[in-house]
Amino acid sequence: MGYRVVWFKRDLRLADHEALASAARHGPVLCLYVVEPSLWAQPDAATQHYHFIRESLADLQRALRRLGGQLWTVVGEVVDILERLHRQAPFDALHSHEETGNAHTYARDLAVGRWCRQQGVAWHETPCSGVVRRLRQRDGWHKLWEARMTAPQAECPPLRFFPPPWPAEPLPTPEALGLDPWDPPRRQRGGRSRAMDTLQDFLELRCADYRGGISSPLTAPSTCSRLSAYLAYGCLSLREVVQATRATLAALPPQARRSRQGLQAFHSRLYWHCHFIQKLESEPELEWRNVHRGYDGLREHEWRAERFEALQAGRTGWPMVDACVAMLRETGWLNFRMRAMLVSVAAYPLWLHWREVGHWLARQFLDYEPGIHWSQMQMQSGTTGINTTRVYNPIKQARDHDPHGQFVRQWLPAMQRVPDGWLFEPWRMPPDLKSRLGVDWPQPLVDLEVATRDAKRRIHALRTQPAVRQARASIVERHGSRRGLQKAAARTAAGNEAAAPHRAPPPSTGQQLTLDF
Repeated sequence: MGYRVVWFKRDLRLADHEALASAARHGPVLCLYVVEPSLWAQPDAATQHYHFIRESLADLQRALRRLGGQLWTVVGEVVDILERLHRQAPFDALHSHEETGNAHTYARDLAVGRWCRQQGVAWHETPCSGVVRRLRQRDGWHKLWEARMTAPQAECPPLRFFPPPWPAEPLPTPEALGLDPWDPPRRQRGGRSRAMDTLQDFLELRCADYRGGISSPLTAPSTCSRLSAYLAYGCLSLREVVQATRATLAALPPQARRSRQGLQAFHSRLYWHCHFIQKLESEPELEWRNVHRGYDGLREHEWRAERFEALQAGRTGWPMVDACVAMLRETGWLNFRMRAMLVSVAAYPLWLHWREVGHWLARQFLDYEPGIHWSQMQMQSGTTGINTTRVYNPIKQARDHDPHGQFVRQWLPAMQRVPDGWLFEPWRMPPDLKSRLGVDWPQPLVDLEVATRDAKRRIHALRTQPAVRQARASIVERHGSRRGLQKAAARTAAGNEAAAPHRAPPPSTGQQLTLDF
């Protein structure tokens, strides 16, 4: 009896799973997940990612067993597993979702494609978001995104399962995969059931505070949707989140103004989610080289290991920065503005190249999404060549978003005795006050004002060079946001705020939501 293999990757759910639905329409299926040692050896891999995936696999396994099947988990390299499987129990086709991952998964998928062609096995890859493979130009991309988001969710026919030809293997420990054992004790836990609870909680309750609460690290843990990790590993599909958001908007009563504004702002973020991943899909090289090649050599030859080590350890001397590092280590999460501040501090006053900083932060972020991550690393570091220079002053950010020092004191217990007036610049305290309080706070790694001014001068000097200026046009053509299309969509949707579920709400112009590039 013929069967088809459904290869689960970053799509750990049954709902709206087009690859599974497509395979099931042709007969029995074998649901496969491969733990790839080479993938976990990459510099962006972390134990928290692995544990989150294991939790999500356990939830998926329970769902499949309720249907009379199972998720077959094996350990090895994908091509080797497919070769052994096809030799023992030849299959008719391989089904999976398209993936926009890191350089390793890109190379692995190319190898899988070669193997399938050599064996005469059809590989059916289906889209799983608004990211378009082999997109030639950005014009009209918004319409393609909208068409995918409004399409009906994939419905599976009754599943028939093909029995695995050899027993599933126990999942290896993080240590066996060579991972650092640290797992943030307060990180989110994985799985479809937790994802659905988080989605409903946000849509029904927390969305009202989204618009005004996502910038401060004090309020962001509850006002942000907290869906990013579940989207990154596919416990939810982007389409079901978009459609659920639109349905909730349509059902809101007229007086629910704050909830409506929050959901409209959130909806614009769902659009930007795919907009950024599309960049990596269209140009995989942006993970490891500057988007604008005119910036090659800007920071690469001036690496200062001691500054990077201090940043990783949360010992920069700027309390807001060090508190954010402490929160990341404990929770695996940080709101967008504080992430941008960390990258800005690394790129400008510390003058660190984005690549190594990006690998470190990828391991710190539970919700690491390569397309978003590397695009943002380059944008915040000023190497796209088409964006305004974004420099976040950590002292100003502290005063704006933690004016009473609650966040800093929460994550840096040593600062609890420091008076408010000195909290964000404790190195300026008089020596007698330091001695009386027993606080020995280090000097910042560099003079913030001087180092930032010098960094901006070097960036801007490069930008004015004719060759650098001329190259901007091709980058805009390849990656630009086509904001005109967004504005047209906004005008259309603005005519009916309580839009029907199939109609997009206007993208927000609120604080922190206009993410260019």
